Amino acid sequence: MAKKKERKEVLMRIVIGIITGIILYLWAYLICAFFIINFIYSIFSGKKLKELANLSEVWNLQVYSFFKYMNFVTNERPFPFENLRKKP
Repeated sequence: MAKKKERKEVLMRIVIGIITGIILYLWAYLICAFFIINFIYSIFSGKKLKELANLSEVWNLQVYSFFKYMNFVTNERPFPFENLRKKP
């Protein structure tokens, strides 16, 4: 019985990996835009846009959570199958 449950969880990782991977991949383009905006803003103003940096950090945490799940470090499913993770 435990083997079937474990096998099902392994197969679900494929589906979750594809769906979450696509979402994070598309989200990465937005993060690149944030980087460019923040970089240009920082050059001219001498300070960073903290809100954009914080949004980028949320993406970093989602990617970290995704890789932990896909590498079997944890069974906590990544976004969008669980809540969005924020700074601890």
